[in-house]
Amino acid sequence: MTPESSSLAGIPALLAHALPAMVDDLARLVRQESPSADPAAVAASADVVAELGERLTGQAPERIVVDGRSHLRWRFGGEPSGPRVLLLGHHDTVWPVGSLAEHPWRVRDGLAYGPGCFDMKAGLVQLFHALSVLPGREGVTVLVTGDEEIGAPSSRGLIEEEARRSVAAFVLEASADGGALKTARRGVSHYEVRVRGRAAHAGLEPWNGANAGVALAHMVVALAELDEGPDGPTVTPTVLAAGTTNNTVPADASVHVDVRVSSAADRDRIDAAIRRLAPKVAGTSVEVLAGWAHPPLEPSASAKLFALAERAAGELGLEPLTGASVGGASDGNIAAGVGTPTLDGLGAVGANAHAPGEYVEIAQLPRRAALLARLVELVREQNR
Repeated sequence: MTPESSSLAGIPALLAHALPAMVDDLARLVRQESPSADPAAVAASADVVAELGERLTGQAPERIVVDGRSHLRWRFGGEPSGPRVLLLGHHDTVWPVGSLAEHPWRVRDGLAYGPGCFDMKAGLVQLFHALSVLPGREGVTVLVTGDEEIGAPSSRGLIEEEARRSVAAFVLEASADGGALKTARRGVSHYEVRVRGRAAHAGLEPWNGANAGVALAHMVVALAELDEGPDGPTVTPTVLAAGTTNNTVPADASVHVDVRVSSAADRDRIDAAIRRLAPKVAGTSVEVLAGWAHPPLEPSASAKLFALAERAAGELGLEPLTGASVGGASDGNIAAGVGTPTLDGLGAVGANAHAPGEYVEIAQLPRRAALLARLVELVREQNR
């Protein structure tokens, strides 16, 4: 056995031995609830994540608070001076404080349950345990954000900054079905279409009004016609509002629109179509407001890293990997959006993200951590 093969064999063994500690660490993270909309809870969660990372790596993080939201960054080896590897995750969840009362932390039949365990606190446990078995961590950056679930409004700049300094980004988001890595993610764009009309009494003189609700109805139909189904861009009108009382011609109306695309070309095409919307009711006007957006993570951004992951899995004796394209966006979209090769879904194997019964397969924790550790080593070897 060569020294290299001996070292590779040691990674899964070390992490398998650490499995009880990994479960304990996951329990601590899950029991610290951290809904994105509660800055105090997210700050308390950052304390728990910081302790975990410092205990397993020997280095305290830099705590970064932006707009009241707590993010953590580790730069191993000091300030970036050469190619770096970015490990990306988040510690906020969609579960409000108090969810543990109805969905408590528990372990049963090889599965761990609890709010946020799958998306994505188990991924953070895997991340730091993977770093704990590396012979060196120079050139690795870890960024754990606290607002991913609401579109990364305060962490986007941090993600872009670290991604631009990195030759690869590995995202510890939960896996796709069956443990598949996420090799593509749809981009997301949110819009609000507002229509302004003119109020009038609906009984006495409705003809003197300009019905914003009717104008909006035409636009909602036009928006729905932009949708191309499961294999193309999806355009979904969501929240609609119009009018003030049941006997008044609506002066104002609005609709929120969720757009999902697989390519930058589709994004630009749909964006242009939405901005071309024009009212069909005389006396009304339209305004299109663009909300938060994530660029698509296209297959080309992950292809080389996925091939590297397949190599790492083979070297470690792990089960063959599969890849999947998914509709939801993550911080990985942001990293890929600045041109950094990005591979997502390296976190836990489990199911029911954001839903009752969310769970993680415990036996997969050390295996996925081993895969990440080897991936980091391979990228660093290729860039020395």
